[in-house]
Amino acid sequence: MKANIGIKPDFLSKVALSLSQILADEFILYTKTLKAHWCVTGPDFHSQHLFFEDLYKQSQEIIDGLAERIRTLGHFPPATLKEFLDLTHLTEKTSQKNDSLSYIKGLLADHESILIHLRENIDGYADSLHDEGSSDYITSLMETHEKIAWMLRAHFA
Repeated sequence: MKANIGIKPDFLSKVALSLSQILADEFILYTKTLKAHWCVTGPDFHSQHLFFEDLYKQSQEIIDGLAERIRTLGHFPPATLKEFLDLTHLTEKTSQKNDSLSYIKGLLADHESILIHLRENIDGYADSLHDEGSSDYITSLMETHEKIAWMLRAHFA
């Protein structure tokens, strides 16, 4: 059954596609965060291993929330690695080094890239596509990424 939530079907499709692209970015970031958790080495191993674990658990919640938002709009989220790779604007490439600062630098760049993408789309959801709910959702997601980026950036102070 189609979603009848007061948003035109073509607008719902556009929002769902945009959210699917964000979901793909989040999944790639999640995978890179898992790699950092699994592969980090160095004298700060234990604390960074736990830090990356907290980050990937946060990513899991973000991914699930985005997929459920897409379903709320009456669409199905991408759910294969190929779909994610086709939709993402991030790269799978990570540092060749396994030290924490190399991983943190790469993750920070991805969080900031996602932040910029989110910021560029917030107004469009509400103004052009008449979906204030997705605009609000993306605003909250942006705030989450801002806090994570701040925590990552703090490692370089």
